[in-house]
Amino acid sequence: MKITLCGSIAFYSEMLSTKENLEKIGHKVELPPKEVKDKEGNPISVEDYYQIRKNSKEDDRWVWDRKKEAMLEHFDKIKWADAILVLNYDKKNIRGYIGSNTLIEMGLALFLNKKIYLLNSVPDLPYKEEILGVRPVIIHGNLNKIR
Repeated sequence: MKITLCGSIAFYSEMLSTKENLEKIGHKVELPPKEVKDKEGNPISVEDYYQIRKNSKEDDRWVWDRKKEAMLEHFDKIKWADAILVLNYDKKNIRGYIGSNTLIEMGLALFLNKKIYLLNSVPDLPYKEEILGVRPVIIHGNLNKIR
């Protein structure tokens, strides 16, 4: 199966190990972009960009241009896939955190009729109904449940 991983960039190291584990059992896997270009056009890691973005203002145009580019690139990977796997680990004192960008990706997967898997249980968030509405398959950490 072709799988695109989704989730917070804060979970990028977990994405790398999950990719490796999924490939060991025969899946093809795509990740969010590993790098973006900084203000001068030089490549920086998504982790560094994430830190910059967290402290940026609305008028930091290059930051939001890169965000749009990264989102569109990842949307193409969702379109390519048979399914998405949302890595929803604990973050911000929320068990199984799913952020707004990941919610957008889940909506796109729903629209494109892709299977949607959650690694962990649905978090208790204001948009829990929207998460439940995309009808994800919760695998409780067991990658072998992806079929």
